[in-house]
Amino acid sequence: MGDKEKDKSKEKEKAKEKDKNKKKKKKKQMNYFEAFIDAVELSCLAAEMLQSVLENFDRSQIESQVKEIHKIEHTADLEQHVVVQKLMHEFITPIDREDINRLSHEIDAVTDSVEEVLMNVYMYRIEEITPAANEMAALIVRCCRALKNAMEEFQNFPKTKMLHEKLVEIHDLEEQADRIYSKAVYELYGSQDPIKVLAWNQTYDHMESCCDACEHVANAIESVMMKNT
Repeated sequence: MGDKEKDKSKEKEKAKEKDKNKKKKKKKQMNYFEAFIDAVELSCLAAEMLQSVLENFDRSQIESQVKEIHKIEHTADLEQHVVVQKLMHEFITPIDREDINRLSHEIDAVTDSVEEVLMNVYMYRIEEITPAANEMAALIVRCCRALKNAMEEFQNFPKTKMLHEKLVEIHDLEEQADRIYSKAVYELYGSQDPIKVLAWNQTYDHMESCCDACEHVANAIESVMMKNT
């Protein structure tokens, strides 16, 4: 083999190696929008479990149910940790790094908030679920599903024309939650049982916080939209 042929062979090998490295980099790069959708899916899963537990309440099962919802929350924590770790090592991101970090933390807070509701039911030894709690649990599920729809649309930004109305839906649901919360607390303080008042006041607070957490994610998305339009 002549020198020229050897040089060509080396160049081909280098080109192949570069191509392999490019493919490896592509594989390693995270799709942050998909990660957000996956994280919100866990929030939906936790919310649906909460709704099911409250609708079919059985005090004898609550301890095992708390452990079950904690598994969902722990999975969400692990996924959020992966996003942060990837973010620390990637130089090119689809949106600003601080926005990715904020969105990741805000979504994780939704799942945390849902878990806290069930923890309160367990810790305060609640024996009977109120109609207001079931109503709020259903609204939490709707908020989480609306958030998932918005997040699925967010990956099409800035081409999407539907994202704004999906975010408005989240804000509307949060306002509904505020109204249910206010009425529930008002009725609660008509009770003569101080333990019941304490237990349900804390639990209603956490339920309302779930919808607030969804709205915080919507606010973070709106912030990204404003910065990039």
